[in-house]
Amino acid sequence: MRRIACVLLLLAQPVAARAQVSGDVVKIGVLTDMAGVTADITGKGSVVAAEMAVSEIGGAVLGKPIQIVLADHQHKADVGTAIARRWFDVEDVDAIVDVPNSGVALAVQSLAREKKRIVLYSGPGTTALTNEQCSPYGFHWTYDTYAVSHGTASAVVKAGGGTWFILASDYAFGHQLQQDATSVIAALGGKVLGSARHPLNTPDFSSFLLSAQSSGAKVIGLANAGNDTVNAMRQAGEFGLVQRGQSLAALILFLQDVHALGLRDAQGTYLTTASYWDMNEATRAWSKAFFAKTGMMPSMLHAGVYGAVRHYLKAVASAGTNDAGRVATTMRTIPVEDVFSEDASIREDGRVTRTMYLVRVKKPSDSKYPWDYFDIVRKIPPEETVWPLAESKCPLVKASSR
Repeated sequence: MRRIACVLLLLAQPVAARAQVSGDVVKIGVLTDMAGVTADITGKGSVVAAEMAVSEIGGAVLGKPIQIVLADHQHKADVGTAIARRWFDVEDVDAIVDVPNSGVALAVQSLAREKKRIVLYSGPGTTALTNEQCSPYGFHWTYDTYAVSHGTASAVVKAGGGTWFILASDYAFGHQLQQDATSVIAALGGKVLGSARHPLNTPDFSSFLLSAQSSGAKVIGLANAGNDTVNAMRQAGEFGLVQRGQSLAALILFLQDVHALGLRDAQGTYLTTASYWDMNEATRAWSKAFFAKTGMMPSMLHAGVYGAVRHYLKAVASAGTNDAGRVATTMRTIPVEDVFSEDASIREDGRVTRTMYLVRVKKPSDSKYPWDYFDIVRKIPPEETVWPLAESKCPLVKASSR
């Protein structure tokens, strides 16, 4: 009887009293791009966003401190994997966040699955992370190529842009974005007349743009990101392609890209985003605090890092441990709640479903204050922007869901 009483007493104690945190610290690694093609939309801003999430919950969880470490993967899969391996094996990092570059993300996903560690993807776009190469420990937080291609390409085709030339970056992200956009265009009765792929961070798009011009396509679709998108749009303007009757469609474009281009060159461009800093009082308040630390308003990827870290830490608190398996299960069951997430939840494949937004870049005359760049055209419900579970190749998806 005494043994039973002791067991009942232990079970009645608060979770915090029984909490287990390995190493007496919860450690999160921001694996990002500090100086490359996506540094403006990830980089320092992703580190600040993670730190703001930690600060928001008081800097500790389960009575233990939270530590943020960072590294630059240089857009190289071998570098990213080496960093992740060191973090997991030597530095006891509990979770990795951000990971812009789909090739790096897929390499890290494989390692994290083996090591049973959590990765929170905000930066990469490939759908393979929650499809063929899904993981019980991987969470695709902010967007993927399926979401942005369905939002943007469908809007342009419906507006009369029926023929396309697609210029894609030559790595996993660009390939997937090109494939997804091509599927959307064809499904709506449009046609892709040609395509070309360029190296990451190329300074000269002239030969690719000349090919796009000679194709006779109404729309030049840019399946790239960051500085590559900015440079391609800027050089297209120098070539006078829009003045000669062709339109540009950036299949993914970020707030920082528009800031770099200026409204004169970017006005009228449609894009799909998971968040926007100027949506409501809560997003404005958070973004102004972010601006004070970074000198810019957050991209959707920065907002995603913040939301992912916040949710992870809530799950650690709820699970009473930083054990990856228990935390991953808890992440899929507790509500996703942050100022940038609307109607968000986590599927069994690790994909965060959320309301997204089709926006159009404002004319210079319509912008009333700094960073006032987007008009929200419509909300896109979650079911329109995620790969259907019925078509999933992820082994985590139950057969009954297909």
